[in-house]
Amino acid sequence: MNQKQSYHGQKQMLTLATLAFFISVMVWFNMAPFQSTIMEQLALTENEIGALMIVNLALAIPGRILMGRLVDRFGPRNVFSILLLIMSIPCFVFALGTSYLQLLISRLILGTIGASFVIGIRMVSEWFPPNQSGLSQGIYAGWGNFGSSFAALTLPTLALLFGGENGWRYAMLLTGVLSLIYGVVFYLKAKDAPEWKTFQRAKSTKMMEATSIRDLWLLLAILFPIYGGMAVLVWSLQNTGIISDSLSTFIYIAIALLYLNNMVKVWKENKAYLQTKVPDSEKFSMKEVGILSFSYFATFGSELAIISMLPMFFQETFTIGAVAAGAVASGFAFTNLIARPAGGWLSDRFGSKKVLMSLLLVLSIFYIGMAFLSSSWPIFLALLLTICCSLVSQAASGSVFSMVSLVKKSRTGQIAGMVGAYGNIGSLCFLAVLNIFFPSFFFIAISLTLLVCFVATITLRLESTASSTSRQPSRKAAQAN
Repeated sequence: MNQKQSYHGQKQMLTLATLAFFISVMVWFNMAPFQSTIMEQLALTENEIGALMIVNLALAIPGRILMGRLVDRFGPRNVFSILLLIMSIPCFVFALGTSYLQLLISRLILGTIGASFVIGIRMVSEWFPPNQSGLSQGIYAGWGNFGSSFAALTLPTLALLFGGENGWRYAMLLTGVLSLIYGVVFYLKAKDAPEWKTFQRAKSTKMMEATSIRDLWLLLAILFPIYGGMAVLVWSLQNTGIISDSLSTFIYIAIALLYLNNMVKVWKENKAYLQTKVPDSEKFSMKEVGILSFSYFATFGSELAIISMLPMFFQETFTIGAVAAGAVASGFAFTNLIARPAGGWLSDRFGSKKVLMSLLLVLSIFYIGMAFLSSSWPIFLALLLTICCSLVSQAASGSVFSMVSLVKKSRTGQIAGMVGAYGNIGSLCFLAVLNIFFPSFFFIAISLTLLVCFVATITLRLESTASSTSRQPSRKAAQAN
């Protein structure tokens, strides 16, 4: 039996997953086009609006870890459907909110929908063989992430069509209705895996288990930045004056205690697990998880950070207008439609490790070039370098996720959750560097991080793709199904 027949319906499943992520991202960023309107109608300050933007990202980091554990245990069909249904509620609350507290709490909860990315990664990995994983994951992530740009382009127009001062509310409510309806559609239409293939479920929703003592120490180290990222978010809220110094200190202590408590729990659970003989079928290397996580930290993290700072950077460097600067920044989002799938396709065609190493090295060089950008440069040359950074960073992100399912199939959700969370953490850390230092140091810091990732990737080892393809059924068995 040929591969195409064995994965019959894969394009439909890829479309369903991509649309689910696309709608999730639309809901996640449905506030962005209406910031000034909300600020004016509800008499909010710039700091209060800034706080809403920050909390919108807060729960996406721990949420991706949680979603990874849930999807490995219960399957993408159940988890994605429930997430879309539940997240429509805070979307409705925010759209109808009249007090700042309502907006803040609903936005905080709504940020969890950003963790939806992880669910589709596991689903797509089940429907495509390893030699097609890169392109399919790239299409899923690239076109799904376009939901934020689509929201920015369409929601203001919908608000005008609805008319009146509540037009923005109706437009945001519509995204919630879309999430609600599609949650039902996804449950009815989606399948966790092809009929001939057994979906490899995790035994529980516990934290990721290490399969050696060395890997246990690595796991503890990899988990630390997850909590550090939440601390950076608190620091950002503290700097805007939304929360007091005393409250922020209390939250820092709570995060530290939570980390220590979880580390003790992880240590005890894993130590007991390691005292038994771990079957070879369950073994995988935590080092590979760390390398992929750190690579996504540098690639996707730098991409998000650049999108945030680029308009102001170009305005100040080349004294161009806000509209032109915004157009430059939006180019990053549009190139994602092509670059991320291209990175995945290159990985399928020429080998994931070789492609990722090449892209990391080239991107490191490009960011060094960005560090030397000044008003003396011709603006077309600055734009060309910026576009090159955009294309390569997103292609590298696609290459990273072409390998996630190759570390350990049954842990794909958890590994994707870890790697995906590192992307958000990377953006927070790079923006923190920008707030403390000057832009040229910001670009140099990204470049050096990419260079470290390049060196680390040399040691990357993944499961043989043969082990995955060997599980395909024979023609006779497939016909019996």
